[in-house]
Amino acid sequence: MADPLRFGTLGVARITPGGLTGPAADNPDAVVAAVAARDRSRAEAFAEKHGIETVYDSYDEVILDSTLDVIYNPLPISHHHEYTIKALRAGKHVLCEKSFALNAVEAEEMAAVARETGLVLIEAFHTRYHPVFLRAMEIYDSGILGPIQRIDARFGIRTPPTTDIRMNYETGGGATMDIGCYPISWLRHISRQEPEVVSAEARVGNPDVDLWLKAEHRLADGVVATTLGSMIEEGYVAELRVQGERGSLLVDNPLLPQNSHFIELTVDGNTTRETLSHRPTYAYQLDAFIDSVRNGTPLPTDAEDGVNQMRVIDAAYRAAGMPTR
Repeated sequence: MADPLRFGTLGVARITPGGLTGPAADNPDAVVAAVAARDRSRAEAFAEKHGIETVYDSYDEVILDSTLDVIYNPLPISHHHEYTIKALRAGKHVLCEKSFALNAVEAEEMAAVARETGLVLIEAFHTRYHPVFLRAMEIYDSGILGPIQRIDARFGIRTPPTTDIRMNYETGGGATMDIGCYPISWLRHISRQEPEVVSAEARVGNPDVDLWLKAEHRLADGVVATTLGSMIEEGYVAELRVQGERGSLLVDNPLLPQNSHFIELTVDGNTTRETLSHRPTYAYQLDAFIDSVRNGTPLPTDAEDGVNQMRVIDAAYRAAGMPTR
């Protein structure tokens, strides 16, 4: 058996236990071996809690640790470009949180370095790896719905505090960067097409920060679609709907199906529901990432996909009359 891949994490972001340390603890092929944070005491507390052997004073020290194979980058989006490229240049594969970069230009530069180095770079759209989303894609592709007419995807949460990092333009904040990126990804991946943004409207909170952004899209095959990212909801909502001539598909909670979910399929007036695995999306993502590093297996959310994703996000901001990040 090969030794487990050794991961170093940059920072102790809220996503890190769910996105990396938790799945790695249950995966014999992964070990989180190093961490750094702006506040060393926070890194030390995190390391003690999660069994991480080495604490560094800086992100650069983690990246330069020759015993590590992979860098996990959950830093603010404004720091994805710099530290992802540094990690790739240091010979490390990178698992980068979403959104991939501040804009498509940064994403293209990150993807170029990944190609140049031959290393694995993935954008952490964990939902894409779960059996629930794979099943939705299977239904979409089967033709059972008849010709597809429209796709609607939305994800919403309550409004974060005004001091939350997601409410800061300079660090890449905004509903579309943090929330709406998921519906855009769902649309792109279930259709296997790159949508054209026809129009968009936004509601703005802090300067240049969207609290709500709805985009209208058109696909190459004529299908129309909407995506909505909202940080002004009364509670959590995440769903993907597909309408065809013969029926409809509803995926309830494609974001975190491990918590709860169902897939509802209506064809010719007959409705069925199914549920699938409650294993975490992040665990499936880690499996796929390790397989790609070890065996070269292609990843659906690789760096090139990250570029295409950011192009749609940039277009949505422009259509809404807002500056890109």
